[in-house]
Amino acid sequence: MNIVRPITIEDLDQLYELALLRGVGLTSLPKDKKQLRKKILSAQRGFNLTEEDDPAGEQYLFVLEDVEKQKLVGVSGIHSKVGGFEPFYTYQIEDSVHESKSLKVSRKIPTLHLVVDHDGPSEVGTLFLHPDYRQGGNGRFLSLTRFLYMAQCPDYFDELVIAEIRGVIDENGGSPFWDALGSHFFVLDFNTADELSAVDKKFIADLMPKHPIYIPTLPQAAQDVIGEPNDKSRPAMKILEKEGFEYCHSVDIFEAGPTVSCQLENIRTIKESKVMKIGEISDTEINSDIYMISNNSKEFRACMGNIEKLGSSKVRITSQVAQALKLNIGDECRFVLLRPNG
Repeated sequence: MNIVRPITIEDLDQLYELALLRGVGLTSLPKDKKQLRKKILSAQRGFNLTEEDDPAGEQYLFVLEDVEKQKLVGVSGIHSKVGGFEPFYTYQIEDSVHESKSLKVSRKIPTLHLVVDHDGPSEVGTLFLHPDYRQGGNGRFLSLTRFLYMAQCPDYFDELVIAEIRGVIDENGGSPFWDALGSHFFVLDFNTADELSAVDKKFIADLMPKHPIYIPTLPQAAQDVIGEPNDKSRPAMKILEKEGFEYCHSVDIFEAGPTVSCQLENIRTIKESKVMKIGEISDTEINSDIYMISNNSKEFRACMGNIEKLGSSKVRITSQVAQALKLNIGDECRFVLLRPNG
């Protein structure tokens, strides 16, 4: 049985081992124990918010744990609000109209406009799964359980949720978009700039060009990757699209990967999830589709499993699910189909 739960400081060593497996680009999962420790402590502050607290950009980290092996095999995160003390940078793609009445010519030129957001939306990210566990719906489960938590605590998050999808990067960690644009201003290779941005974004404000960039003036190789996910990120993007996320004509400033967005209340997992009481706990198997099931308490836990409705207000779950989520008869659970219908 695999469960998703909030990260704890005891997970630091295993989180570090997991970070060492990640490839180029996932800068929110640094290969540095001190930085990871800071992220865990920050996440714990978020999980300990009370109803009286005013959310202020907390970062939440969840881990996927193989309970039988007591092994951490995945991690995912939520940033309750981007911006604030650390501005959020992105390129918005807009059409710039150029017209000559004397020549009777009108052209719309796609243009990159730098946007600096200090009070941005919520963001989901930091998604990484151990290569040995990339089957059986684990990736989808790890990604979507974040929304079960957001459904449970909607006041902690913005009305809009975004996700930055990693753009096109070659096997050597190079970026055609970076080579065409960013490299001329930062005098750094892509990997160095990308890793540095996870620690300190001040250099972006100091060096990033402030004027609009006309896309047709960029080399064709750079134009071709604007708004395109890399092959490894494409499955994650498709999962989010099934949840209602759409490309919002915004791209990463370094490698031009697409940003997708959705209103919190319209995310499929949140919109379709139900909260019911446990009416029965069964020692035998339940014949049903696979659901994501979570407890409905402060100590968040979630797993995949089978569930059966008992009328309009109660459900039957298996003893395995009950044990994994620490649920008893009379407790509430939240559940939704792992895979959307249709």
